[in-house]
Amino acid sequence: MKALAIHSREDLRWEERTVPEPGAGEVRLRVCFVGICGSDLHYYFHGANGEYTIREPLTPGHELSGVVDLDPSGRLVPGTPVTVHPARFGPETPGLEAHPHLRAGGDYLGSAAADPHRQGGAAEYLIVEEHMVRVLPEGLPLERAALAEPLAVALHAVGRAGEVAGKRVLVIGAGPIGLLVAAAAHHAGAAVVAASDVRPEPLERARSLGASEFFLVGTDTIDDESFDVVFECSGVAPALTQAVRAARRAGTVVQVGMLANAEIGVNLAPMLAKELTLRGAFRFSTEIDDAIEMLAASDALDSVITHVIPASDAVDALTVARDSSASAKVLLSL
Repeated sequence: MKALAIHSREDLRWEERTVPEPGAGEVRLRVCFVGICGSDLHYYFHGANGEYTIREPLTPGHELSGVVDLDPSGRLVPGTPVTVHPARFGPETPGLEAHPHLRAGGDYLGSAAADPHRQGGAAEYLIVEEHMVRVLPEGLPLERAALAEPLAVALHAVGRAGEVAGKRVLVIGAGPIGLLVAAAAHHAGAAVVAASDVRPEPLERARSLGASEFFLVGTDTIDDESFDVVFECSGVAPALTQAVRAARRAGTVVQVGMLANAEIGVNLAPMLAKELTLRGAFRFSTEIDDAIEMLAASDALDSVITHVIPASDAVDALTVARDSSASAKVLLSL
């Protein structure tokens, strides 16, 4: 079989591998589509994602869809369409019963956090544990199903904000996750969803997903205290300062974008006088099941997928995915 492997910064290879055999409690999938995530871009272009540096060849990919190839238990028949919850949670921890994704000791497909690395889904065949498999509803296309993982991240972020129905919501950063957060907030009943970005093209994409107010960074001004809830999805320090300024008194800011693992300059002074709630959002717990249901109910999120490129042309795909003016979600086709 073929698999992608990042060996180091800008060293990506389309390699021949042995087809893996599933053991007890495991399922072998024939992967069809893999979404390119921001972490994949960091691993390829920088050789690291935050503090996690590639120390051995890493197969990327944690946003995927495919079909069952072999289930030794016989529970899932070959050809069954599926997606995957990419996390294996760590051991149970007091106080985190409702937050298994925050337990220490877990891992995630396509991540260099563990040693050895947790290999990802950008391969023709993938072995996963049974509990990670999610059977798709009839009629949900495999391309759209590859959005289940990033949509789950967005749904988790919106859930972290509390009640958003009837509120004014601002999404800073209209990349793929920002677009899905905007869609999730609209789905949750926000009265207004606004989007902010440094480029006009992502803002146009946000329009089709329920956003009705738009701010082009460097051209438009976001008034202070003009939004009840702000989702910071860019991971850029000045954007967090902007989020704090834009939030109304007693409002909520949810940090969704991955901030640099470094001391950064952020002005949080307005947070005190406004008694803001600042919350982090990290991956998700069970929201992938809600994401699958939402994707099956409508084709509204199809516009998030702008490119489908063969995995053998992955370098070109990563280059396209890096350019937010040219793309939103880029899928690798296997």
